[in-house]
Amino acid sequence: MEAPLQQLHDPLFEQHDVTLWVKREDLLHPTISGNKWRKLKYNLQEARQQQHDTLLTFGGAYSNQIAAVAAAGQEFGFKTIGMIRGEEHLPLNPTLGFSAAAGMELHYVSREMYRKKQDPEYLEQLSLQFDQPYIIPEGGTNALAVKGCTEIVTDIAIEYDYVCCACGTGGTLAGIIAGLDGEKQVLGFPALKGGEFLKEEIEQLILNYNGQKYSNWQLITEYHFGGYAKVKPELLEFILAFQAKHNLPLEPIYTGKMFYGIIDLIRKGYFPKGSRIIAIHTGGLQGNAGFKERLGLDV
Repeated sequence: MEAPLQQLHDPLFEQHDVTLWVKREDLLHPTISGNKWRKLKYNLQEARQQQHDTLLTFGGAYSNQIAAVAAAGQEFGFKTIGMIRGEEHLPLNPTLGFSAAAGMELHYVSREMYRKKQDPEYLEQLSLQFDQPYIIPEGGTNALAVKGCTEIVTDIAIEYDYVCCACGTGGTLAGIIAGLDGEKQVLGFPALKGGEFLKEEIEQLILNYNGQKYSNWQLITEYHFGGYAKVKPELLEFILAFQAKHNLPLEPIYTGKMFYGIIDLIRKGYFPKGSRIIAIHTGGLQGNAGFKERLGLDV
């Protein structure tokens, strides 16, 4: 399965002598979107091989991960369980409504309990409680997810110099770096405030995957707009103008911040003249319905 490349055109790019393409990972699947498709691919195969009939994962009330696992379970014949951070609110928001309609069993846990999502004892309790499900971490990031994300860059048929990608847990970026195996330059745009901590985590993910350490990548940490799921007027204005100009849908958690950062870096002359840039559209557009519902934002 391949994601198409879409070239964007803007006088700004001509002025700075750069070219920009978008790898439309958001078009890989209608409901298992973008990097979630990549992260789940080998996890679903492993779950099947280990003869699990249930998938269990973690996420907030508007989580792309929750929606993607629910959709994958429905499509590939797994029961699904979502451990949702926080209290239940009815009616369900669009993300949880979709997940429940896809057959996911929703369980709400306190924020204190949710913080134990990586604790081996807690995971063992969940395994016993739910009859040995296949457990997928928050954000979907594990070694099999990194393997799947290496394939994001293996089918790019044009010459290029930079790959840009938004990052949350770092699994997608780790896969891209490992997939390039030291070639090209990779820029990660953390959606979280203080994203510098991700550097060590990404390095560890790559080490666990192939034992390598690479120096051809960096994190661009100044485009978080206040932190995860934070929305500022200038970001929303940028997204609406960008969508109108390029006919490319974005969302404000990940891809909106990344494209804002890329355009700002081009404007500042960050990229050498002649640079050919590929931005990875990681999907996540399902969350826009929740933003529209909560804040009246038409993105």
